[in-house]
Amino acid sequence: MPAASLFDHFVAAHGSAPERILLEDGSGTGWTGAMADAQSARLARRLAELGCRPGDRVLLQAASSPAWLWVYLACLRSGYVIVPVSADYTGAELRYFLLDAEPAVALADPPRLEQLRSAAAGLPVHVDSLEALDAAARDGAPADAPGPSTGDLAALLYSSGTTGRPKGARLSNANLVANALTLADAWGFSPGDRLLHALPLHHAHGLFVAVGTALVAGARIMLRPKFDAADIVAQLPRCTVFMGVPTHYTRLLAEPGLTPQACAGVRLFVSGSAPLGAALHAQFAAATGHRILERYGMTETLMLTSNPLHGERRPGTVGRPLPGVDVRIGDGSGVSLATGATGEVEVRGPSVTDGYWRQPAQSAAALTPDGWFRTGDLGQLSADGYLTIVGRSKDLVITGGLNVYPREVELVLDALPGIAESAVVGVPHPDFGEAVVAVVVPATEPAPSADALLAAARRQLAGYKTPKRVFFAPVLPRNALGKVRKAELRERYRDAFAGGEPSTATASRPA
Repeated sequence: MPAASLFDHFVAAHGSAPERILLEDGSGTGWTGAMADAQSARLARRLAELGCRPGDRVLLQAASSPAWLWVYLACLRSGYVIVPVSADYTGAELRYFLLDAEPAVALADPPRLEQLRSAAAGLPVHVDSLEALDAAARDGAPADAPGPSTGDLAALLYSSGTTGRPKGARLSNANLVANALTLADAWGFSPGDRLLHALPLHHAHGLFVAVGTALVAGARIMLRPKFDAADIVAQLPRCTVFMGVPTHYTRLLAEPGLTPQACAGVRLFVSGSAPLGAALHAQFAAATGHRILERYGMTETLMLTSNPLHGERRPGTVGRPLPGVDVRIGDGSGVSLATGATGEVEVRGPSVTDGYWRQPAQSAAALTPDGWFRTGDLGQLSADGYLTIVGRSKDLVITGGLNVYPREVELVLDALPGIAESAVVGVPHPDFGEAVVAVVVPATEPAPSADALLAAARRQLAGYKTPKRVFFAPVLPRNALGKVRKAELRERYRDAFAGGEPSTATASRPA
C-alpha cells in the first residue's frame, strides 16, 4: 500500500540512515532524522494531552526554527491540521484566523505569545508557547496514534480574498505528497543535497516546496531564521540548492562575495512566489554562471509548472507543466484558447486544493464549469508548452514574494477617521518587485497626515501589507459601472519609487 502522508515519506527517506543529519540551524547545531522522528512523536503526544484529535487544527505563529518543524511533523504523523500564519500578523488578523479555523491549540514564540493570548481571549483554544511546548515534550512519551489517510486534510493555508476576507485553502496529505514527490524528481533531489532555506515557513514556498521536497528526498535542510544576503553568500559554498524569491536574488547581486567561486558547489537556484524578470535572470547568470530555475504555483494548487533541470530555462517564462498537471489558457467558461492567446490560466492536477475551508460559494466560484481551477492569473502558452504569466486578473500585489490583496488593505484604510475612500495598487519597486501604494480621498480638510494614516494601518496590518506611500486625490478614477480604474492608478504612480524608496512613507498630491 502506498505511503499515506508526507510523514511516511520522511520516515522512508531516513529509515535506512537514521543518523544522517536532517536539519541544522544558524548556530551549526544538527538534528538527525531519528532525533526529528522522536521529538515529533513526543510533541504529538503532548498535543493530544492538550485536547488535539485527528482533524483538529493547530495554529502556529512563529519565526522559523527547529521547533516549528517538529510541530509540523507531529501534525503530519498524527492527523492534526497545521494552520501556519505569518509571524507579522497583528492581533486583529489573528482573531479572524482563530474564529475561522477554530483550532484546538494555538502556538506562538515568546515575542508573539501575549498578542496571541489577547487575540484568543474568550475562545475555546489552548494557547501555549512553542518553545515551552517543545521543551516540555522532551521528557514525555511518544504518541502511538495511527497516522492519517491519504485523503485527510493536512493543512489550511490562508490567502486573502478580493472581498477582504482571507480564505483557507484545504490541502490534503495527497496534495502534499504529490507536490513533494513531483518536485524531488523534477529537480533531481537526493540525500546528498543540502538545501539552504531562508524562506518563511508559513508560506507554501518555504513549507511545501522547500521543506516538503527535502523531507521526501532525505536531503539536509540548512535552516536560517530569516533571509540575510551576506549570510546566504557566506553559506553558499556549503549548500547544493537555494530557493528564493526575486527580491532575494536582487539583494544577493549587491553582495561583493557573490562570485562563480562561491557558487561552485551549488547545483540549483530556484525562484518563485513572484515574477522573475528576464533582466534579473541575465544579471545573475553573468555574476555567478548559474541560470535560475523559475517555477510557478500558488497556495491553492502548490506547484504547477517548472523550467527544466536539464534543458532550456527560458527567461520570462515559468516553464512547462509538471508531470500530472494540466494547464490551459481559457476564457473562464470552459473554452480553451488558441496557442499564443492571452487568457486566464486554468489548471488541474493531484496537488490542487479541493476548495476553501467552510466557504462553499468561494470553492464553487474557483472552478470553471468543467472543473478546472481558476488561478486568477493571465498567461500565454507557447507552441512548445512554456507558460508565460503576463498579468493578474485579480488585484493581487506580490511584494517581496508575499501576497497582498488590495481589498483587505482598503477595508482598513476606509474605516479610519478622515478617509472617504481609498484604492490600493502595486507599483514597481527596485527591491521588492512591487510595493503597496494607497490612493486616498480625504473626507476632511485638512486631510489626515500620511504618517498618522500609516501608523493606524500598521496596528491592524502586517508590515508587508501596509502601504509604503500614500497619495491624496480629490476623486478616484472610475469606469461607467462605477469600478475604480486601478490600471490607470498603477500607470499614474508607476514611477513612485523610480528614484529609490523614501526614508519614510510620504504623502503626495497628484499634479
